[in-house]
Parts: sequence; structure tokens; C-alpha cells
Amino acid sequence: MSTACLIPRGSPNALPWDCSAELSAEPSLFEPFHGTPSLRHVRRCLRKQLTWHHELERRARSAARSVAPDEDSDTPPQPAVAFPALVVVSPGRPETVLDAYRCEPVQAGVYHAVPGLVMRVVVLAELPRTRTTLMLRLLGSGRRLREALTDLAALPDDTWEKSVATPLLVHFRHGIQEPTTDEEDDVSAEIRAWFKEYEQKLRAEERKEGRDEGRAQGRAEEAARAVLTALRVRGIAVPDAARERILGEKDPEILERWHERAIVAASIADVLPDLS
Repeated sequence: MSTACLIPRGSPNALPWDCSAELSAEPSLFEPFHGTPSLRHVRRCLRKQLTWHHELERRARSAARSVAPDEDSDTPPQPAVAFPALVVVSPGRPETVLDAYRCEPVQAGVYHAVPGLVMRVVVLAELPRTRTTLMLRLLGSGRRLREALTDLAALPDDTWEKSVATPLLVHFRHGIQEPTTDEEDDVSAEIRAWFKEYEQKLRAEERKEGRDEGRAQGRAEEAARAVLTALRVRGIAVPDAARERILGEKDPEILERWHERAIVAASIADVLPDLS
């Protein structure tokens, strides 16, 4: 089973020869598999690749017509569209796939098929345990995933890998408990503690944002009431449209400016000239 994802380009902050950035340097269709794919599985991926290229061409033609609608419809423009690469990510070595498409190794664990296919095959089991392969190794499972999570947790908090991967891992793997052997307990406990610490950080940030939003809303409501009070004291009639405008304004600074005008206003137009 695989889940396709479109990757438009590599990370601008990638390290020299970052494996994931190199593979996504061009428009790419990633197909990560839970188990080692067979030839039949990869053929389905190739169909997706061709279908997506057809869709990109259709969109390009449609966009070209919208720019030049007077062109002869019998000879529609045919803009050049880059053929998207297919990146098959496999946990084990798919021998039948590598043989059928004459895949050649270009880096440890990374193979290129014959040029016409624009297909790459990544074998997670063969990737070296380095930072440049970390983002790909996070697509693995079992021991390899635990190693990748340990490596990710060891990185400084301000690294791009953590900023990209951690929220996704917490979101998609929250609550998933995999059975572990005795020798894996220490690593698993460390990873769970790391996830828990990150989730606590997220909740603290959400609470702070909620408090800040609540304070801003309360300040805006208070400022709106002050504007209406000043107008009432001045004996100025407030039409429904103006009242809705004042009560609906969320920026306290704008409301404070209106309040200053209301204190000396002779009419509602002096406060909200655009409603006059």
C-alpha cells in the first residue's frame, strides 16, 4: 500500500546533498510503501505519474487559453510541461522492480530507472544513518523509524528538519502504540517523552494565543462601548449601519481613534466620514 504526495521542490535550507531535497529538486510524485512493492504495485504508480502529467498539460492549456482567448481553437497552444518524477520509497529491496526497469544505484539506497521513465527507487533499509537521509528514514517503520525518531530528537530545536517533521509526526502518530521488545523499551520511552514534551509546548502556545486573543477582543468591545457612550453624551444619533460598524470593529487602535473624534464630534460623519 502506498500514499502518493506531490513535492514541488527541495527544501531551501537543506544540507549539502540532502537526500530528500535532491529527490524533490524537480516536480515529483512520492509513493511511500509500507511493504516492499511488487512490479504490479509500481506499475500502478507509473499510471498515476502519466495521469498527473496529462492533468498538468490540461491545466497549462487552459491557462494559456485564458491569457490568449482569441487564438484559433482548432490549434490550441501546447505549453511545455515538465514531466514529473516518480519516487518509489520502499522499506526493503524490490528486486523485481530494480531488474525490470534496469535501475542503477546513484547513492547508497537510491536507484534511478532508465531515463525515459523518470523514476527513482529509494530503499530505506540501505540508506546510511546520516542527517542527510533523516527525512526519508522517517517514512520507515519498526527499528528504522525508531532510529530516525531518535536522530530527529537529538537535533537542535531550531533545525529545519524538526520544524517540518515534528508537527506532522505528532499529528499522524499520536496515540499509536506499537509493541516493543525489551531492548527497545529505553528508546521508545525516550521518544514518547519527547512527543509528550512537544505536545505540552504546543498546548502552552495555544493557551497563550487564546489568552491574547481574548484580551484583544475584550479591549475592542470596551473601546466600542466608549465610542457609543461618547456619541450618546454628545446627543448624536447613531444609525444602525454606524452602530454595527462600531460594534463589529476588532482593532482597538481604530476604535480609540473613533473615540477621540466622538468626544468633539458634531455628527456621526465626523467620526465615520465614509458612512456619510
